[in-house]
Parts: sequence; structure tokens; C-alpha cells
Amino acid sequence: MSCFERFPARMADVGGIPVARSLPVRQRRLIGAWCFLDHAGPSHFAADEPGLRVGPHPHIGLQTFTWMLRGRVLHRDSLGHEQIIQPGQVNLMTAGHGIAHSEESVAGERELHAAQLWIALPHADRHTPPRFDHYPRLPMWSQRGVCFTLLAGEYAGHKAPTLLFSPLVGLDLHARQSTTLTLALRPEFEYGLLVLEGGMELDGEWTGPNELVYVGTAQDRLELSLEESTRVLLLGGEPLKEHIYIWWNLVGHSEAEIAEALADWQAGSPRFGTVKGFDGEPMTAPPLPAGLK
Repeated sequence: MSCFERFPARMADVGGIPVARSLPVRQRRLIGAWCFLDHAGPSHFAADEPGLRVGPHPHIGLQTFTWMLRGRVLHRDSLGHEQIIQPGQVNLMTAGHGIAHSEESVAGERELHAAQLWIALPHADRHTPPRFDHYPRLPMWSQRGVCFTLLAGEYAGHKAPTLLFSPLVGLDLHARQSTTLTLALRPEFEYGLLVLEGGMELDGEWTGPNELVYVGTAQDRLELSLEESTRVLLLGGEPLKEHIYIWWNLVGHSEAEIAEALADWQAGSPRFGTVKGFDGEPMTAPPLPAGLK
């Protein structure tokens, strides 16, 4: 029997797109500083459907990390950036003290498949000035019929250009053929794997799309068997030994930080600025519950 923890995703709707949400779950809120993981699609749109439409909304205390697999999405933010993300690219927005942004499918786009992640900023960096970075090229290599793309951190002598504030790794594995391979791990990191397409065998158990497998720490290697055309996301990092709070689109290190940010957004505070160019209304914040976890 597997010694790893397994968590099925729960389904949600984001901007009109079905997404499988794997993090956070009650039993596992973090993998390193990775604190949120949505698998969007694969979705296909009819000619009269708008595709993804997420109106302007605020973020604090985190980085939004979008890994695009199919389709094109336009990012706009309150710093004035407008950036189309295409397959094989990463958009990384550092919210810090506060930023707002919108996301929508490019006009005429008929499909979307992406992983949308958040990275919690450490306490010391939670108020860093907001910024936006676009990464059109990432380290890629092949091994045993698998195409590796390094999304974040360092792996196998490669280093991704993506901006990080804590020790992390993000790796996309795309099997061109059925294969078995060994992944080298850092024992001080905790790891999780999510199948985006296809299927894999890990520790004697088969895993299909949208089941998060938490590996934990103290592992130096991992044996995987992948079906042809399987795509797996490997996430890892040093355990973040800080308690964080997540509510709506906000990450904080105290309930007071979350409450203050919500009040600022509802009051139209200049803290979050204005997203220009989106044809629609900003998102309305839900009421803050008593006692965040």
C-alpha cells in the first residue's frame, strides 16, 4: 500500500471555466510555499462563447503563477501591464502589499488548458512592492522520452528565471511515450505531484488526472511510470514554517491583514489601483467569516 497521501481535487468555476482545485485542502494547505493549485480545463469553447473572463480583483501576500498549456489569455493589472500568455509560457505576478488584475481569453480563442498556482510570500516579504513578470522561455530538456520544463527553482543543473522569495521547485513532465524514470529529490524539500493529463504509477498505485499525491520530505528519489502523452506537475519546496491565512484572493499572516485588505478593496482604496481596459465590473468580495483557518 502507498505510503503517500492522496487528495482528490474538488471542482469549481473560475471565470466561466471548470477548474479542479487541489490546494489548499483541509489536510494539506501547503507544499513548500505553494499554497494554491487550480487545474483549468482542458476546455473548448463554441464560437459564441467568451471563454475565460475573470474581472478585476485584488491580491496581497502572494505570487500568482500561470503555466499555460493550450490557448491564450490576456492579463491586465493595475500597474498598467497588458500581456498575452501563450502555451509554454509563465506569467508571474507578485502582489506584495497589493495589486489588482483581470484575466480573459483572447478574442476568438477556442480552448484553454492551464495550471494556476499561488505562492505564499514569507512574512519578511509580504509587503514587497507589487510587480509583474512574463517568462516566454524556460529551461527544457529530454530524458527517457519525457520532455521536462523547469517552471521555478533549480533542477538537474538547470535554473529557471522565475522570481522566487523562498526555496521552491516547479517542474512539468510531458511523456512522449510510455516510460519509467527516476526523479532526483532534495530530502529537505516536501513534494507533491499532480497528473494534468494521462496517468502514472507511483509507489505501486495508479493515479489519473486531478488527484494530488503528497510525497512529503526525507526522499532523495522517486520512481514513476508514465503512460504515453501523460503530463505531470511536480511541485516542491522547503516547508514554510509560518502560518498563513487564505481568504478569497488574499493571503496574509494574520486575520487582521486579510480584514484590512478586504476593507480597502471594498472602499476603492488606491492601495489596489485600477485595472484599465477590461470590459466589465470589478469582482465583489464575499463577507469575511468569523475565525479564519
